[in-house]
Amino acid sequence: MEDHTATRIVALPTPALRRYVGSYVGFDLRGFPAGVHCGPPGRVLTAVISLSDPLEVAAGVDDGSPVTRFDGVAGGLMCRSVAIHHDGRQQGVRVSLTPLGARAVYGMPAAALAHRLVPLDELLGALGVELVDRLRAATTWTARFAALDELLLQAVGRGAGGDRMLRVRPEVPEAWRRLVAARGRVQVGAVAAELGWSRRYLTERFRGEVGLSPKTFARVLRFEHAHELATAHDPLPWADVASVSGYADQAHLVRDWREFTGRPPTVWRRGEVLLGTG
Repeated sequence: MEDHTATRIVALPTPALRRYVGSYVGFDLRGFPAGVHCGPPGRVLTAVISLSDPLEVAAGVDDGSPVTRFDGVAGGLMCRSVAIHHDGRQQGVRVSLTPLGARAVYGMPAAALAHRLVPLDELLGALGVELVDRLRAATTWTARFAALDELLLQAVGRGAGGDRMLRVRPEVPEAWRRLVAARGRVQVGAVAAELGWSRRYLTERFRGEVGLSPKTFARVLRFEHAHELATAHDPLPWADVASVSGYADQAHLVRDWREFTGRPPTVWRRGEVLLGTG
């Protein structure tokens, strides 16, 4: 472990994309023990492009889900971690899309991708193939991020003359924004009332566009917060992680952690050889 190296570069997309794309993250991890990384669920849809060997990913951890190889993979919002099998090194770029980004970039609602892993070229066609090729050919992170801006703008532009975004009621992205801002610590009924909808109607519309109900999404956000605290360089004790992220107690955190990662927190921590890499 003394010889491992971890590079992580974060960049914002060009302003024209920021409604749809939250961030780019370039990563280059080398010299770690081989293992299985739990890619946790969170607030955004994630696409990952490998800059070296294909990614080996399963849609669940320790549940018998088949492992599939991807040069580039897109995932929707999920209620469980994905299992990323690695040999101690990973090199690639991660793109975070908002739910609106699914319509803008892929031409479909985020709900169509919920709980799924899909080859990027299946969604983007020749543009997805070009994206992988351009990122691998680039020799700097700046050039890779510039290629992402260029090609994702092309993907968005392909739907500019259609009605992709007109099909989305503005209350849905606003509900997503409010839940994210509160890290899930808000009553869904209160959000619905603020938007002028009933809780039932908000749940139907939100699930139909995003793929999760607002209540489930709030649970994912609370877990996401706990996961951020647990993966910090100087993590808090588990009881404090539970308290700060809004769980009733540590037992409540353990139950959700098992559900979202397939492992109890202590087992998860022992198995995560990539901890501390960001």
